[in-house]
Amino acid sequence: MIIHVAHGSKEKEIQELVKNIEAAGFGVNRSDGKNRTVIGLIGDTSRVTENDFAKYKIVDGVHRIQAPYKKANRQFHEDDSVIDIDGVKVGAENFLVCAGPCSVENEDDMVALGKKLKAAGANTFRGGAFKPRTSPYAFQGLGLEGLRILNVVKEETGLPIVSELMSTDYIDEFVESVDVIQVGARNMQNFDLLKAIGETDKPVLLKRGMSATMKEWLMSAEYVMAGGNDNVIFCERGVRTFETATRNTLDLQAVPVIQKESHLPIVIDPSHAAGVRHIIPSMAKAAVMSGANGLQIEVHEDPENAWSDGQQCLTPDEFSELMQTIDMLLEIEKKTATGKQIVQQ
Repeated sequence: MIIHVAHGSKEKEIQELVKNIEAAGFGVNRSDGKNRTVIGLIGDTSRVTENDFAKYKIVDGVHRIQAPYKKANRQFHEDDSVIDIDGVKVGAENFLVCAGPCSVENEDDMVALGKKLKAAGANTFRGGAFKPRTSPYAFQGLGLEGLRILNVVKEETGLPIVSELMSTDYIDEFVESVDVIQVGARNMQNFDLLKAIGETDKPVLLKRGMSATMKEWLMSAEYVMAGGNDNVIFCERGVRTFETATRNTLDLQAVPVIQKESHLPIVIDPSHAAGVRHIIPSMAKAAVMSGANGLQIEVHEDPENAWSDGQQCLTPDEFSELMQTIDMLLEIEKKTATGKQIVQQ
């Protein structure tokens, strides 16, 4: 249930309304938008009616939210949410460019790559320290050593870092060491993991499961937000279909659907969707024009010798060339990929 507060209401009156709602046993989600304040009731609202709030002169309207996702729902928060990633922002007109290798390799190469990516326009660095792989015999990542290397990259470049957390076992280390916790497609419905991340305030990049519906994806975000962490970023990385020419089928329709249903930002990962290098640039450009709030692109200095998924990595030169076009498209979309240094000015 949401309550629309009349324009021009006094802060004292709003606080009194919130206090009375909490006294009745409900949680409160308050959103102060550009045009009005919206108060969301969290809990079992079946025991109250719209008429219960008619006595408050500041109440301009009361509506029930039928969808099971509440805090992720745009009705709860009418304006676009902007997530702050250690100074880099994503959401509204702020565009995220997250780039890096599939898996963290040696320190020198990662630092050198990070510097090239920053120069080309990336504003965050991604790299897998722990790798979920289809085969148990494939490279599984460097683990905690990979997190250490990522922090060296950040020290040398200033780029906030993104890495995937696979279980609750290392959540404390991730909260301490990374700027964005990535939840992979295979873990989108790992509810214990989502609950644990929800108890932190760390930004979360929530990838869509390979066969997940939009509703299931939104509900996964709700799990995180129900724990108190509102810093959720959706990431579309392709869904599994009958097609075998590409690794997955990139669902760009997810962008307008999610943006209609939710206030949270959504970014696109064309690398995992395509699975092959030559498709990535066209899908990245299409993602920008779809209205997406960012991109996550895999880049490696020597894709042929990458420790994992080299076939879906651009080279630094290819990434730099792509970013020149992306920058022009962002001007059309009235978005800006700003870095940490620019944001803090």
